[in-house]
Amino acid sequence: MISPAWAQVSGDAPSALFNMAPLLLIFVVFYFLLIRPQQTKAKEHTDMLSNLKRNDDVITSGGIYGKVVSLTDKVVVLEIAPKVQVKVERPQIASLVKTSQQDAKEKEQSK
Repeated sequence: MISPAWAQVSGDAPSALFNMAPLLLIFVVFYFLLIRPQQTKAKEHTDMLSNLKRNDDVITSGGIYGKVVSLTDKVVVLEIAPKVQVKVERPQIASLVKTSQQDAKEKEQSK
């Protein structure tokens, strides 16, 4: 059934590290392609939320554009139309709206 060549134990057995190398390589690739960029994006989002101030133009995660009227630790009040205000949880603010004036200032600063 089993040939004598297969039945013999060789002295050159591959090490455990050599057997784990493909698994370690996959983990390293996942870390640099998936985990690390997600962590940096989450950190940028929390920094943006902590730097919110009145009169900032923002977009919610639902796609509503509004201007920040007031802030608390957990709730942001947005004005989405004249005399129309909406309360939104702070983490639901997706991004700041960049106006053309802000873009012009950033171009001047970069020069």
